[in-house]
Amino acid sequence: MKDISNFYQKANGNFWIALDNNMVVGTIALFDIGNNEAAIRKMFVHKDYRGKGVAKKLLETLLQWARKKHIMTLFLGTTLAFLAAHRFYEKNGFIEIQKEELPKNFPIIDVDKKFYKFIVL
Repeated sequence: MKDISNFYQKANGNFWIALDNNMVVGTIALFDIGNNEAAIRKMFVHKDYRGKGVAKKLLETLLQWARKKHIMTLFLGTTLAFLAAHRFYEKNGFIEIQKEELPKNFPIIDVDKKFYKFIVL
């Protein structure tokens, strides 16, 4: 997070924030992993803004960007504890996959134990 432009905003990647009166209430990032594939990272919504459409709007913004950049497949990892996040991803068309199904260039974080895939149409 210290160097967003050099880490996330290279190749086809990007980083978005949701604001409410100049307060950051949500974030989402797209990390380009090559081969028209990308990883979704830094998907956070402030607890007071959950269930109010912020996450959906962030995801829609990311998907518009992915389509524009011809990204075909998205992947993400999350912890087992984030049950609401699991429901959100599944409700929005993400399919759970096994760790072994991730592309070799997917940046795995140690705490992530549940993985998803999304085909961008």
